[in-house]
Amino acid sequence: MTVELITGFAGTPHIGSDDVGAFNAGLVGPGDYALTTGNQLKATMSNANTIAVQSGDAVLNGRHVHLTGTTTATVQSGTQGQKRNDIAVLRYSKNTTSGVETCQLVVIKGTPTTGTPADPAHNTGSILDGVATHDMPLYRVSLNGITVGTLVPLFNVLKPMKDMWDSLTPIRSGKKNATFTGSVADILSDAEYRALVGRSYTGGDVVVFTPVTTGVDTALVACYDVPHKVVRAIQVGTQQNITMDVRFAVIPAV
Repeated sequence: MTVELITGFAGTPHIGSDDVGAFNAGLVGPGDYALTTGNQLKATMSNANTIAVQSGDAVLNGRHVHLTGTTTATVQSGTQGQKRNDIAVLRYSKNTTSGVETCQLVVIKGTPTTGTPADPAHNTGSILDGVATHDMPLYRVSLNGITVGTLVPLFNVLKPMKDMWDSLTPIRSGKKNATFTGSVADILSDAEYRALVGRSYTGGDVVVFTPVTTGVDTALVACYDVPHKVVRAIQVGTQQNITMDVRFAVIPAV
């Protein structure tokens, strides 16, 4: 079947993890991400041989993984005179016979060396492509001899849509009929500007003017008359005593 209504009643169970995973990946992206829930997968070494990852949520190629509390995994002891990098991962696994899917915290041991250690290889194939094993790197665990260094996060935290929306700078726009005397016309009074932006003009604001009257193609630039608190438009090029409709856009400084 090439077309299937996922969020619809079919009379029999028909929604699988592949369906939900593809939907999640389409919304948040096809990679691996931690979410801003719980303790956001923060981790510590509870002792020299145990990494403890706190609560949180992750999305692995669309698969949602929830850590309800602190989860631990074993780090093998280091060797005197040698360095080693291990990485702690969330490992997705699928039993290709039963189809059962699981996820667990795993530490992948690196190769000891007297030089500069490298991170060990991990499973990078995408669940969206049908692989049976996929690793989401969480932390690098560096060992110098038997001493464990500071944990290094290796994952991205996906911000909520609300945070992204709040970070956007809204553009205020409108249209005014303006009469130019020489090259200058008053466009926005202080009262009009405050009604648009919620405050008076500041030097960091960006104001753009565009003539929209048919047959008028003069360029306009914005300036601020400080004593009179008026945003004005100035014609660039040949001055015209003209009345025209002017479209304005205000991008407030944040």
